[in-house]
Amino acid sequence: MLAFGGVGVCALIWGTTWYAITFQLGAVDPVVSVVLRFGIASALLALVVKATGGRLALTRTQHLAALGQGLFSFAISYAFVYASEEKIASAVVAVIFAALAFLNLILFRVASGQKAAPSAWLGAGMGVAGVGVLSAGEVMGAGLGVHAVAGVSFAVIAVVASAFGNWFAWRGQQAGSQVLPSTAWAMAYGTGTLALYALITGVSWSVAWSPAYIVSLLYLAVFGSVIAFGLYFTIARARGYALASYISALTPPIAMLVSVMFEGARFGVLALAGLALVLAGQLFLIRAPKRSAA
Repeated sequence: MLAFGGVGVCALIWGTTWYAITFQLGAVDPVVSVVLRFGIASALLALVVKATGGRLALTRTQHLAALGQGLFSFAISYAFVYASEEKIASAVVAVIFAALAFLNLILFRVASGQKAAPSAWLGAGMGVAGVGVLSAGEVMGAGLGVHAVAGVSFAVIAVVASAFGNWFAWRGQQAGSQVLPSTAWAMAYGTGTLALYALITGVSWSVAWSPAYIVSLLYLAVFGSVIAFGLYFTIARARGYALASYISALTPPIAMLVSVMFEGARFGVLALAGLALVLAGQLFLIRAPKRSAA
């Protein structure tokens, strides 16, 4: 029940961040927005660790794992997520991210030789199928022409990078690192990597100080990063990364509900059928025997 509740909270937060990201696009370079988001988040996480009496210090092995986690989860993945949402609808990006649970199962199997229970594979597959059915109309209506090929490619790169980030987070766990300190360092490493990239490539550091940009930035940093990632990696360590990454399959229904409320979107019977598949798949993942970290 604790895992179920944590997954629900994360899905609720990340289901709304797809919409919040749209307020970050346009006047500000996506790389700058990601740097600001995770720079703020890493500082807040470090403050939380110190305020609760924790230690930020990591060993060399733990730092290397945090570096890999930050590079893939926060630098590469989110830079490509923001760039992707500039070219295609956020619902399409959400659909692609529904494959994360499957990618985690495959990566942990290949890289670490870990076997997942058949019910975990079934649950992850139902999640992908359910989101595909739920979002079929959105995908078909997205106008995926030549211009949008880059957007889809960016989203695929982002979800693959997230899977590798999960693997490095697991390596940090194996090395004995705690969730919050390692996540704070990972976000700091991701922020530093992207900031260095921005300086080398001459990215403009101009920021739009509009209320919409600032409010969405703070929401993405505090709720979408500090709270959600803290919960995500805690669930992953306790119940495995396949279950935790299934949040990516639950976020599209919430994102679509947000779209109905704020953008006037409408969904029919297919959406309900897809939602049922998604929820049923989550039950399979929650009930799956925990054979490995995947």
